[in-house]
Amino acid sequence: MQCLSIPYADDLLVTSGKAPRELEEELRFLLALKLFELHRLSLGKAAEFCGMAKLKFMFELGRLGVSVVNLQNDQIADELRDD
Repeated sequence: MQCLSIPYADDLLVTSGKAPRELEEELRFLLALKLFELHRLSLGKAAEFCGMAKLKFMFELGRLGVSVVNLQNDQIADELRDD
């Protein structure tokens, strides 16, 4: 497994009001959320990426107003089409 290291200044901890581990978990979640929004990760893979259970990840998406259904227009049309 590959590892990504992102340096950040101490003042980010101060402005966030979080402990280092909490901030890093939040940043990992936000990256997973964005990758999900961009269709780079599925819902399950995004949840796995940030170390959350799928249901918890779905709850957090809803809490932030991000749709759990992440289909593009043509995919929605396919789903709604009567065959």
